[in-house]
Amino acid sequence: MGREAGEAGRRAGLKDVARLAGVSVKTVSNVVNGYVHVAPATRARVQRAVAELNYRPNPSARSLCGGRSGIIALAVPDLRIPYFAELAGLVVAAAEERSLTVLIDQTGGERERELRVASGLRTHLIDGLIFSPLALGPEDLAARSDDTPMVLLGERVRPGSADHVAVDNVAAAREATAHRIGLGRHRVAAIGARHDAAGETARLRLLGHRQALTEAGLPVHADLVAPVDEYLRADGARAMARLLDSPEPPDAVFCGNDLLALGALRTLYERGVEVPGRVAVAGFDDIDDGRYGTPSLTTVAPDKRRIAGEAVGLLATRLDGAATGPAREIQVGHRLVPRESTLGRAAR
Repeated sequence: MGREAGEAGRRAGLKDVARLAGVSVKTVSNVVNGYVHVAPATRARVQRAVAELNYRPNPSARSLCGGRSGIIALAVPDLRIPYFAELAGLVVAAAEERSLTVLIDQTGGERERELRVASGLRTHLIDGLIFSPLALGPEDLAARSDDTPMVLLGERVRPGSADHVAVDNVAAAREATAHRIGLGRHRVAAIGARHDAAGETARLRLLGHRQALTEAGLPVHADLVAPVDEYLRADGARAMARLLDSPEPPDAVFCGNDLLALGALRTLYERGVEVPGRVAVAGFDDIDDGRYGTPSLTTVAPDKRRIAGEAVGLLATRLDGAATGPAREIQVGHRLVPRESTLGRAAR
């Protein structure tokens, strides 16, 4: 809850926001109405004050100014994960091309925070929302009462909930595992299984991994699937240690994202296990860190630039009134990027 502006029950006004932010009333008005000629630091300070005071512009006054703020929101689970940080930068760039400003919110993948986002994140500030939920399911999104235009990213949705941009995680993971099998690997492990509400993407990637094994006539060993709590480096390192300590360690590993793979590579280095000689490693996401590690990381590269562009484009057509029909579904491509962690010196 935002703090009260003064006497109990009084709604905050422009003067209250200006006082808290340390700017003029005119500057607050410019930010609220989406004028672009405001310094980024000043804009951020005003937006924080607006959120803290729970300031809501008079709807009729806003409508006289055109009815649009020129601001959209991007809500992602965790900016510690480079994939989401890189995607956020690309969304900001795509939005700038349409003279839109982006507010970025981090939900932590927590259900209550995601529900607040779905039910109307700062609706007094934003025109539309790009949302990557982890904990919410289709029923939560179907129950949404807020009519702010929304574009969904990721897997925790079904067609029809809202405009949706996604990657074929099954096909991408299948291709990554088939790559290692094609190099002569037969005990291909998977790091990244999850059994909580946030695990839909993990489930699809594991399904693709298993499909590749089955198509190659290889058994699917339950002991070669390592679950994790989160998709961070430390989780990958611990999972790799468990696999190495098993009676029959793997000769290749598919990791659900690049951070898990980087953690796995660290454990292999500490144990003196040659990569890719004894164990070949691949990740998913094509983050910058993976390109510059030693060895460089083989990965699946989703087209992040197109994901961002399509998401902003879908939202913009809703805001402009150019699209008024049913929800649209866009599947974005991917490519396998072989590097040293599976090919060794041949990748150079």
